[in-house]
Amino acid sequence: MPLPEPIIALTAALAKLPGIGPRSAERVALHIVQADSATVKHLAETILSARERIRFCDTCGALTEVSPCSTCTDSRRDGLLICVVERAVDILSIERSGTYRGKFHVLGGKISPLDGVEPDDLRIIELEKRLGNEPVREIIIALGTDVEGDATSNYLAKRLVRAGLKISRIGFGLPAGSGLEFADELTLNRALEGRREMV
Repeated sequence: MPLPEPIIALTAALAKLPGIGPRSAERVALHIVQADSATVKHLAETILSARERIRFCDTCGALTEVSPCSTCTDSRRDGLLICVVERAVDILSIERSGTYRGKFHVLGGKISPLDGVEPDDLRIIELEKRLGNEPVREIIIALGTDVEGDATSNYLAKRLVRAGLKISRIGFGLPAGSGLEFADELTLNRALEGRREMV
């Protein structure tokens, strides 16, 4: 017996969300249509409220309810460091590590001519303005290692050169707990290039 059209439509909408495949979307859709009306109404209102209240920080581009965001206004953070990331959600990954206490800047993408994304489409001018207004001493580029990430990182490194400004890129290498036999040549090459002195 085929599913009713409203469930099919809900499943299709849920399947467009990241990390939710067709089977998971169907399970969630079936759960929603069988839940009591108050629960479903609360879920819908919460989704709409989050979408209406959350915006991008005017300074760094992070997800926030007020601008500037709490990271930009936190005096305990090191204002000499700015970590450049591709997307606002990348900030969450770095924050979870608990090792970085500087500030952030979200580019909003990577240079990709094939996809029609040029440097002017990214928040590079905003970053340059921050360099003129804030006492930044180091830019840490934290973009992926794909072709677009490498191209964007190299472009930024050349464009942002200034006296007294250090530009670095996060190291890439082997994941914690993995062995050399599982690493590809590029990963091993980057791990060797990004080595640190131990003694």
